[in-house]
Amino acid sequence: MPPGAGARRDRDAPGKRTGIDAVRSVPFLLVHLTPLLLIVTGVSWRAAVLFAMTLWGRLFCITAGYHRYFAHRSYKLARFPQFVLAFAGTTAAQKGPLWWAGHHRVHHRFADTPRDLHSPTQGFWWSHVGWILSDRYAATDLDSIRDFARYRELRFLDRHDWIGPWLLAFVCFAVAGWKGLVLGFFCSTVVLWHTTFLINSLAHVMGRRTYETDDTSRNSVVLAVLTLGEGWHNNHHYWPSSARQGFRWWQWDPTYYGLQVLSWLGLVRELRRVPTWARARNHADRSTGRDRSRPDRRGPGRPTVAIAAGGVAGDAVLERGPADAGEGSAPRDRYRASG
Repeated sequence: MPPGAGARRDRDAPGKRTGIDAVRSVPFLLVHLTPLLLIVTGVSWRAAVLFAMTLWGRLFCITAGYHRYFAHRSYKLARFPQFVLAFAGTTAAQKGPLWWAGHHRVHHRFADTPRDLHSPTQGFWWSHVGWILSDRYAATDLDSIRDFARYRELRFLDRHDWIGPWLLAFVCFAVAGWKGLVLGFFCSTVVLWHTTFLINSLAHVMGRRTYETDDTSRNSVVLAVLTLGEGWHNNHHYWPSSARQGFRWWQWDPTYYGLQVLSWLGLVRELRRVPTWARARNHADRSTGRDRSRPDRRGPGRPTVAIAAGGVAGDAVLERGPADAGEGSAPRDRYRASG
């Protein structure tokens, strides 16, 4: 049986929801109680600086690394910077890069259908955190992330995703003592978790639709500010392979700004952007959220938009045409079964 086949077969049962994994859920829930320790430890300026650095630094590693790089391949990295970004992402305590990106690709393939891992149509709690705590999605679906699973160092990080968080916790303690550990690590981790999870639970519910897509994704300036630009979710579902999710100059996207700086330094290459012609097409009807000129052709469980030009997405790969040769893949690219 190929790697991840069992997880894929289980996932392909539409609408199936299994119970919460108690072993993994108890530590997750206990971490939410650690802010109460501030009553004992107090707060210092050094710990407060650590809080800001670990919150925004790790959030960038999730948005720029786990999401825009590993899940969507919106730019290129050399192998060593790729490893550094993956390791830095593990410090966010959101499991390994292969687990995170592989499951996110499945979300895009089946967005808002019964096969979507965390559609808000299944309820706020499930889309926000329930699916993460479910034993159904505990394993890494390697079939969905085969392009990166070939790197042994990434497989190592995915298997030992505890190393990054523990190392960061030790550093916070070394820098600012118990105050640094509680505020700089535990408190920032809790805030980081729920800031990230808001995209799953609210970005398909709150905001406006600019583009017609086969899902309920929306753009929200509030979520964009909170998540370093991830709140332009309708833009993202319309053109997933773009490293820039804020398509307009006024759409706040600090993740892209950071990637642009890294490209000037030569660390990031071939940043993908949505083509100018694509920004002017497929605008949604603001009153209904859909393009009046396009019927809803999606059936239950039908794959939706593309992952990235040439990217592997589970048991489907992009069938590319001449129009894909430029920046990014067309949002209506079809899937074909891979051999």
